[in-house]
Amino acid sequence: MKFTLGIALSPLDQLTALARTAEECGFASIALPDSLFYSEHVSASYPYTPDGSRFWNADTPWPDPFVAAAAMGAVTSRIRFYTQVLKLDPRNPLLLARQIGSVAVMTGNRFGLGVGLGWSPEESHWCGTPFRDRGVRADESIDIIRRVLAGGMVSFHGKHFSFEKLQMSPAPSEPVPFYIGGHTEPALNRAARIGDGWSSAMIGFDDLRAVITRLAELRDSYGRAETPFEIQAVCIDRPGLDGFRRQADIGVTDAIVVPWRRFDAPLQEKLDALHRFADKFINPFSGTP
Repeated sequence: MKFTLGIALSPLDQLTALARTAEECGFASIALPDSLFYSEHVSASYPYTPDGSRFWNADTPWPDPFVAAAAMGAVTSRIRFYTQVLKLDPRNPLLLARQIGSVAVMTGNRFGLGVGLGWSPEESHWCGTPFRDRGVRADESIDIIRRVLAGGMVSFHGKHFSFEKLQMSPAPSEPVPFYIGGHTEPALNRAARIGDGWSSAMIGFDDLRAVITRLAELRDSYGRAETPFEIQAVCIDRPGLDGFRRQADIGVTDAIVVPWRRFDAPLQEKLDALHRFADKFINPFSGTP
């Protein structure tokens, strides 16, 4: 099992130092959060807290994930980056393809795309897209982005998006993996049908095990049981080395962790936490003394 560093809500001026140290400590990836803006009032509940409230406020820092990946990629050489997860619905797929392709090339194929539909109607409406039918638009968007990133001239004519032949260059020399987020049945179905993996929000161990079992059933129904598939998990219980081993036993391939207690902790406190986490957990899994 691999370990990914979650950098959500960290001050922007800490990101490059965190990336360098995470790479030194043996983290495989950095998970990049996404939020377009903070609307004073929202017409939907946040789906991943018990009471539906947001656990951040208007002043919480949210870097553009593509800019963050480019900045951190410039000061590292091995560690990977993926969005966890990018909100597809408010964004145009051709503009996204341009950003994804650029970051993938500039980081040497160290970028993966985690995507979700988004939960806030305001983010869709105020960016010019309807909140309804976002699942169908997401399927078309993923198809478009994959075609464009493969290189060469492509065209597309769907229900929601249509364009004649075009090409974006340079194309990444390796396929960009797509990780599908979401805990609903349609999200799991989408991940099993077209994803290279599934990415969780905060989830308990028992629920995580049930989701992994369901994903296996769905993947088998699509004839994809033998296709490589990542399980990226933010498990909120069963801590410690035994907890990580139990996650690996049920099929988690990538544990997303935040090794510090406070998102706004000073940089040195976070760097020290990365080293302690590596000694306690990453090294035992990698066999490093």
